Amino acid sequence: MTFRWWRLVAIVTVGLGLGLAWNAWSGRGLALGSNAFVRPGEALEEIEVAEARARLERGALFLDARGIDYYAMGHIPGALPLPEDDFDGAFAKLEATLRKRFDIVVYCSGYGCEASHIVARKLRERGIAAAILREGWPAWTDAGYPVKEGEQP
Repeated sequence: MTFRWWRLVAIVTVGLGLGLAWNAWSGRGLALGSNAFVRPGEALEEIEVAEARARLERGALFLDARGIDYYAMGHIPGALPLPEDDFDGAFAKLEATLRKRFDIVVYCSGYGCEASHIVARKLRERGIAAAILREGWPAWTDAGYPVKEGEQP
């Protein structure tokens, strides 16, 4: 009896197809289209400024939820603009980068600013986990941490 590769390929392909179908339609399968680190109903993570600085030093990605004009006036070095008022447009440009990162911190103008919470929730809805810098930009500048001006990260 001779070995026929096409049979092996056919069996594996049919098995894979049936397995993916069961996963999608059973209601008990793995969520293949979402981030396993984002759990439904889990509270948003808020971090203090010292923890944010430590994460920046470890290579975390920072997102500025303030408007573009505020971003240009000053931002955390390396932060990318993801303004809450133009979330969909900015997200479309950054989506590939965001999906590759697992340590993301969002900040805004602080002291009652909800933009960072809104952006973090919208990211969570799209399967991307992000922490929120408590008290945002003012906490960062009050701590004397480095800032950068201009439109470049």
